[in-house]
Amino acid sequence: MAKPRIFISSTFYDLRQIRSDIDLFIEGLGYDPIRNEEGDIPYGKEDALEEYCYKEIKSVDILISIIGGRFGSESKRDNSSISQTELKTAIKENKQVYVFVEKNVLSEYETYLLNKENPINYKFVDNVKIYQFIEEIKNLKVNNNIKGFETASDITRYLKEQFAGLFQRFLEEQTKIKEVSLIMNLERTSQNLNKLVTFLSEQNKGQTEDINRILMINHPLIGALREKLNIPYNFYIEGVNDLMKLIEARGYSNSPDEAPWDDDYTWIKFSKNGTLKETLTISKKIFDEDNRLKYINKSNWDDNYISQSFLSIPSPKEDDLPF
Repeated sequence: MAKPRIFISSTFYDLRQIRSDIDLFIEGLGYDPIRNEEGDIPYGKEDALEEYCYKEIKSVDILISIIGGRFGSESKRDNSSISQTELKTAIKENKQVYVFVEKNVLSEYETYLLNKENPINYKFVDNVKIYQFIEEIKNLKVNNNIKGFETASDITRYLKEQFAGLFQRFLEEQTKIKEVSLIMNLERTSQNLNKLVTFLSEQNKGQTEDINRILMINHPLIGALREKLNIPYNFYIEGVNDLMKLIEARGYSNSPDEAPWDDDYTWIKFSKNGTLKETLTISKKIFDEDNRLKYINKSNWDDNYISQSFLSIPSPKEDDLPF
């Protein structure tokens, strides 16, 4: 499993113990500390040794910069120290950095600001370039937070809080990523549907009648009529007139009791010997104001929209005959 790699940057001799304490703290969290004195940085023979430190920073996740009173070795790149160049490299690579400055140095930094134009001797640093570098960091727009410290415990306590905050922010961002992903998927689905609608519209220009015919052939009323009237072939109905002609062709006639204000259309049919009366009823709700059949999908279809009933009629007795 990948672990966060954390680079510890500072001068060595004056901050040796603090570097070691920070190393143990990072290992205790299960992360990988990177220290050049521990052989964590692979050195080659093509470049100066310090260049390999800067290259290693490109592959780490976090850099911890600890600034004390010693300037340290000067970088071959410029007039900065190696540890200062390490921090500048991390900032340039957009790495998460944490900067810690000894409290005495940080306090005397205020004296430096008051005497920049009048060079003086400083008590807690061996080179004024340390204060110049702190000023450079504070002038950055980002990654410019500086924390004072006296002991390694001050640093580890602060880092615990910061790492916990990073983890909590990570969890929040994961939730946001899921939300953004869902929104993007919905947008893509919407775009695809729009493209599909456009395509179908362009492909079916002038074919509206054919599409309506296909829809009506699959109308739930058609299936119900085929079942109740024993119709073996496909057909479609556009409106009440079509329905009337279809049903009358099957031997039905309008019920004489039907009134215009009734909620249903009613037809009756007698058997040849007159002993069976069949009644077929279809709701007017499935037709619009123009008496055209509404399209209703199967999930919205109500079986009560169409009903069929049979009534047996007893044969007349001989005494009842008129002759």
